[in-house]
Amino acid sequence: MLARISDLRLREVINVTDGRRLGYIDDLELDATTGQVTAIILPARARFFHLFPRNEEIVIPWKQIRRIGTDVILVEPAYLVDHTLPRPEK
Repeated sequence: MLARISDLRLREVINVTDGRRLGYIDDLELDATTGQVTAIILPARARFFHLFPRNEEIVIPWKQIRRIGTDVILVEPAYLVDHTLPRPEK
């Protein structure tokens, strides 16, 4: 299946175990040698009612994606490594 990055960004990422909405893709991580997508990156949820956002991101490795549908991307949390990376300063 071929999909454009702009199409993937419109699909909500869902945890298949509990149905929790994780958000929308903010960025992709690519292997510079092969050009393949290695992970999807979601913005971390803000804390304190969105008053003090965290500068972190949730990185979900590509192998943890179970299905890419027309409206959603399903990930399996048993394989979900819930770590965050600092967001580069702009």
